[in-house]
Amino acid sequence: MAFSSHNSGSIKETASVSSFFTQEERSKIKSDFDTGGVVKVQQLIEQKVTDLDKTELNIAVRGESGTGKSTFINAMRGLRSDDPGAAEVGTTETTKKPTGYSHPTLPNVRYWDLPGMGTTEFSAAKYLRKMKFKQYDFFIIISNCRFKENDVKLAKEIEQWGKKFYFVRSKIDDDLNSMKKQKKVINGEEELEKIRSDTVRRLAQAGFPESSVFLISSLEPSEFDFTQLNKGLEDDLNNVKKRIFVLALPNLSVEIVQRKYETLKKHIWMFATLSGGMGAVPVPGFSLACDISILIGAIVHFRKCLDLDDASLQRLANRAEKPVEELKATIKAPLLGEITIDAILRLGWGTLAVTVSAVEFTLDFVPVIGSIFGAGTSFLMTYKILRAALKDLTENAERVVSIAFKTD
Repeated sequence: MAFSSHNSGSIKETASVSSFFTQEERSKIKSDFDTGGVVKVQQLIEQKVTDLDKTELNIAVRGESGTGKSTFINAMRGLRSDDPGAAEVGTTETTKKPTGYSHPTLPNVRYWDLPGMGTTEFSAAKYLRKMKFKQYDFFIIISNCRFKENDVKLAKEIEQWGKKFYFVRSKIDDDLNSMKKQKKVINGEEELEKIRSDTVRRLAQAGFPESSVFLISSLEPSEFDFTQLNKGLEDDLNNVKKRIFVLALPNLSVEIVQRKYETLKKHIWMFATLSGGMGAVPVPGFSLACDISILIGAIVHFRKCLDLDDASLQRLANRAEKPVEELKATIKAPLLGEITIDAILRLGWGTLAVTVSAVEFTLDFVPVIGSIFGAGTSFLMTYKILRAALKDLTENAERVVSIAFKTD
């Protein structure tokens, strides 16, 4: 059978969708359907959705006082220092315990501010045990100048324990501004490369010959290596952890919105399965039926992950230094308020669903799941409505980001 480019892309998508499940789980889905039908399979999918919602991501940030840890933690959560829940900036470090800061919309994502190690004689191994290193998925080692002896000791100990770590050089904008005051005219790219080369050389001498160094400004996260750092962290996580990390990224660019879209798209079939496994509720105006609570709950979840809820829009407006009303003016009105069946009807998401055949649907779905549920009306209805809703929400989020940061 020949597939169009659209179907080829969908097949690629389905391969990544199934990565949320082990081979054993995929086999069990098929077996459960053969023995118990949709209802039995629905139980496994419901448990998987619950497990995904409970997935935790814990990121440790270690650096001396004054290196910009708090500003970095705020930037990773899309916050300014005066936003509610922001880490305090500019205070003298006195705590001896890790301090956790949850993501404003995804509380299972936490950034941990680790206190300094103390003197150079302090044991890195003892420090990591005291900091309960096993709970962290990876470590950010941050400095606003040269990485010091304690930084190197800690990195070596983290490496021995088999954990990931990343060297981050902060406040790079301050370095460039200082150079401009001294030299009047500088080549920014050349100066950045000098800083990077010198830092990499020193780390190689300290025993890290292949280390990457990310040069960032937490006050200007759209500049320098901030995007590359986030992409590097994302690529080193497994599929489940990667999912929550991407959804927790602040909307700083259209490219980030697109990555969120691709991630959320992989969840749609699970919501549809839950709808198909439960009793269908007729909806006036639809020729098919779906479970309304699941449908609306999924759309609200999409909106929050794409930073289109009121609180997220206000944070974005604060960061962009624009009136929040200017950002909201680019969004379709029904998306800003309560998501209801009337709102879904007004946006036309249901119309698309009833015009798509089950045959077309099974071509762009996970092979083992598609063969089971392809003809289910409630399942098919929910799937197509959520696909249309997610596309609409993503387009709105892209417009908001473009207005906020003046990008094309």
